[in-house]
Amino acid sequence: MSDNVTPVTFPPSFLWGTATSAYQIEGAVREDGRTPSIWDTFSHTPGKTAGGDTGDTAVDHYHRYREDVALMAELGLTAYRLSVSWPRVQPMGRGPAVQRGLDFYRRLVDELLAHGIKPAVTLYHWDLPQELEDAGGWPQRDTAYRFAEYAQMVGEALGDRVEQWITLNEPWCSAFLGYGSGVHAPGRTDAVSALRAAHHLNLAHGLGTTALRSVMPARNGVAVSLNSSVVRTVSQDPADLAAARKIDDLANGVFHGPILHGAYPKTLLDATAQLTDWSYVQSGDLEAIHQPLDALGLNYYRPELVSAASAADKDRPRADGHGASVYSPWPGADDVAFHQTPGERTEMGWTVDPTGLHELLMRYSQEAPGLPLYVTENGAAYEDVPGPDGQVDDPERIAYLHGHLAAIRRAITDGADVRGYYLWSLMDNFEWAFGYAKRFGIVHVDYATLKRTPKASARWYGQAARTGELPPLEG
Repeated sequence: MSDNVTPVTFPPSFLWGTATSAYQIEGAVREDGRTPSIWDTFSHTPGKTAGGDTGDTAVDHYHRYREDVALMAELGLTAYRLSVSWPRVQPMGRGPAVQRGLDFYRRLVDELLAHGIKPAVTLYHWDLPQELEDAGGWPQRDTAYRFAEYAQMVGEALGDRVEQWITLNEPWCSAFLGYGSGVHAPGRTDAVSALRAAHHLNLAHGLGTTALRSVMPARNGVAVSLNSSVVRTVSQDPADLAAARKIDDLANGVFHGPILHGAYPKTLLDATAQLTDWSYVQSGDLEAIHQPLDALGLNYYRPELVSAASAADKDRPRADGHGASVYSPWPGADDVAFHQTPGERTEMGWTVDPTGLHELLMRYSQEAPGLPLYVTENGAAYEDVPGPDGQVDDPERIAYLHGHLAAIRRAITDGADVRGYYLWSLMDNFEWAFGYAKRFGIVHVDYATLKRTPKASARWYGQAARTGELPPLEG
């Protein structure tokens, strides 16, 4: 029988959450001592974001957080993954914490707890203080030490009430889109800087994990959220398999190698040897990075399809789904071609393929046996036009969610220890370089009035959260 007929039920302890990030929703970029982040600078640089959009106001969550938490509670959600704005709590990335900034997160967390919603706090979701970027940013080793100091500050402030912590969100994007292809802040385009940034983000994770644990109760858990890729090949030709190995190392091994296993893959070091000798990996770094984790967060949207590049591929746009740039986010992989995967697509042009999520979860259940897994991001952008009655009917998103949640349930059945799901995103918001043109939320936001309206998908997901069972699809 199909998933539409057979009930898909989840364990009672499964967390049903949504996720957001500070710069995408908070606004209030100049209030209560906050200083600019790299995304403030990037979004205010002409030509960097669609329509010149910025996060200056975003969806004004800084002032409307109580309304937003009440909406989560009304839907029946049990968890919420938020991020802390680094320049809001430690302006310029140095010096003492600003209590006004920390107080906002204290109030937000208290509001969540009062409504029975479990907070998960992400420390870094891409908003590096601009002053640290001016000093060299993630390619510089000192940034990792600054992050550890910041992590300790936030851990001291919130560790008594937040049990689930995430050091970094998608460090691949920070390193390779921020410093390689330049489509994300800070917009730099240097392959070696991207690899250096990746290492120092790993180091920041390790040092930050240690700093958190030094100031928090032992009951608290620390994780990292990786946007690990499912890399598939167009054929089993040895050249195509070698291309997939190279991309798997650059997408996955560069982070899970040191974090989970204490070493970078030799194949990665060999493939990038013409770019760098990796001498910035200093003695003791790998031990510092390889801290025991309490859980692993995995973000999934779609698989990659690659082959060895042919002469014809040289003139084709790179179909890796990571924005348009003449600079590649894949250092040392100019001999790899990316192909559009077949199937239905979202407004981002990303293929809808829940089998990739099942594959990813099963891989990491073997890559890190015994480590609890969370899907810390998954979702889809659709056009989402309100009807005459102001309501938003989004059957495509409901079908997307049903398919991916069913894939998680299959992974649990197959032995993966998946503890929860954080849907991206709670509400429409600033979608980075795409500005406000792409809507990922299950809550519609009218950007002129900032009115929140739950979409049909919000009601569907809320019913799943309340019952622990996926509502059937209509039709």
